[in-house]
Amino acid sequence: MRRPALIALAVIAVGVIGYYGFNYLTYGQYIEETDDAYVKADTAAIAARVNGYVAKVNVADNQQVAAGDVLVTIDNADFQAKVDQARAVTAAKQAVLDSIAAKLSLEQKLIEAAQAKLDAAIADQKRASADLARARDLRASGSGSKQAYDQALADSRKADAAVDSATAALAAEREQIAVIESTRAQSQADVDAAKAAETLAAIDLEHTLIRAPFAGVVGAKTVQDGQYVRAGAQLMAVVKLPDIYVLANFKETQAGEMRRGQSATISVDAFPDLELHGVIDSFSPATGSEFSLLPPENATGNFTKIVQRLPVKVRVTGDASVLALLRPGMSVTVAVDTRSEGDGSASVLAPSPRPVEAAKR
Repeated sequence: MRRPALIALAVIAVGVIGYYGFNYLTYGQYIEETDDAYVKADTAAIAARVNGYVAKVNVADNQQVAAGDVLVTIDNADFQAKVDQARAVTAAKQAVLDSIAAKLSLEQKLIEAAQAKLDAAIADQKRASADLARARDLRASGSGSKQAYDQALADSRKADAAVDSATAALAAEREQIAVIESTRAQSQADVDAAKAAETLAAIDLEHTLIRAPFAGVVGAKTVQDGQYVRAGAQLMAVVKLPDIYVLANFKETQAGEMRRGQSATISVDAFPDLELHGVIDSFSPATGSEFSLLPPENATGNFTKIVQRLPVKVRVTGDASVLALLRPGMSVTVAVDTRSEGDGSASVLAPSPRPVEAAKR
């Protein structure tokens, strides 16, 4: 009886070894697994952009919000007053600019009038010059009197003086145009500055409404009604749920055969019976130690080689109701099947394609 039992045990042992050996050769050797993996999601820290007292907090902890929803309202009385004041300053500056434009239009008409006076003076000058020439000829021939010649000479000189005066007046009016143009440029700059100040005041007024940057769930809320907040102070966070992904930290010795697009199996510690699937989305540009607060300095005498870990982003696929169960920070185990080529020859050393290029493909 002992011999058949030993034979049976040997058969079972050979079967088990054969099973696991065959499983390893056909499947297990191609699977890279790590339990150093966690659920992640994009998170936005919500901070105030202006100082002021909180008029109302419109959300509660763990509340679902949509993109653009008002999370916090800051008392806007002071900011509205600044907008009104800026608008009044802009209106005053614009009125000055309009008056300068009216002066410029009037000056154009004065130049036209001065030009007309100059034309009239030149015509009188030509007539007086002709009269003087006739009087000179008559005087030379003895037919004209000295009084007539003297009168013609005086009229000619008077006409010359009138032309000089009209020319100077026209030049002065034209120079006045340059002065008004310079004043208008300064006034236009004042109007532009006033409009910029009005825009800034309007932006500050808009910032009294703190909105959700994207759809998600509110967390880490620390703000209350009536609280005084300063610009830059974090008030809460919005987590982009259910758009989650997994960040798996594989050993560098495991990552050599990994490619983007390879399939992965994900086991969640919180839900032992739940098995999720995903694909490799991208690889970190450096190992985790390179992004640490104090990167290792290996160029020293006490160097010890340590296997580094490379963060790998895994996009989780599946039903939205199942993905909604996951929360950032949950521990998971990720197993990547390296038998496939993924989306091509893009290895762990190749950077992710730009969004535009990816969209074209």
